[in-house]
Amino acid sequence: MGVLENKSRARLFYKYLSKVYDRINPYIWNEEMRDEALELLGIQPDDRVLDVGCGTGFATEGLLRYSDDVHGLDQSIHQMQKAFEKFDEDEVTFYRGDAERLPFKDDAFDVLWSSGSIEYWPNPVDALEEFRRVVKPGHRVLVVGPDYPESGLFQRVADAIMLFYDENEAQRMFEEAGFVDIEHHIQQAYPGSPKAITTIARVPDADEDDEADASEDTEVEVPVETDA
Repeated sequence: MGVLENKSRARLFYKYLSKVYDRINPYIWNEEMRDEALELLGIQPDDRVLDVGCGTGFATEGLLRYSDDVHGLDQSIHQMQKAFEKFDEDEVTFYRGDAERLPFKDDAFDVLWSSGSIEYWPNPVDALEEFRRVVKPGHRVLVVGPDYPESGLFQRVADAIMLFYDENEAQRMFEEAGFVDIEHHIQQAYPGSPKAITTIARVPDADEDDEADASEDTEVEVPVETDA
């Protein structure tokens, strides 16, 4: 587990990063990449949208182009204070909270977006299960995280800092959390810059859940050989 896959250390890290975050972020995750991901998600005007790990509100600004019902959650008050300065009180509803224990009822949102947050979660599957819980059946979530480096040296550095993962690991995590129709997109600000892995997945409908449960409960009888 990387040094920043710890909630208290991540909060301390962002206490200082928040001062320069909006100047550094475009080198890793810029407006073009964000807008491309937003197009993939297909948000509708009447969708209730949750931005988990909203930080300074970079993704939130993009989400507001598609819906007027946007909610942002983050564990770092220092990051959120930057977001408070960008929006009017009636534009976005903000919450301070934990991705692994979302303070919302089941099926509370039509769309969930999370960018630049998963790499700090100690238990990513737990958070993804929470995403599935608060998003309505049949609706989608989008998660952006850091793609695993190809170089062995950078892999060792990455593993020591935070969660980096490839498409296979993303597929495993989302399947384990119960999502379906999972797709992955690799995005990059410019050649040589760090790559992002953007995953879109759907919460199964109730009948799909029932079919999955029935499949798991089905026992297969294995013939037992006996001596004649």
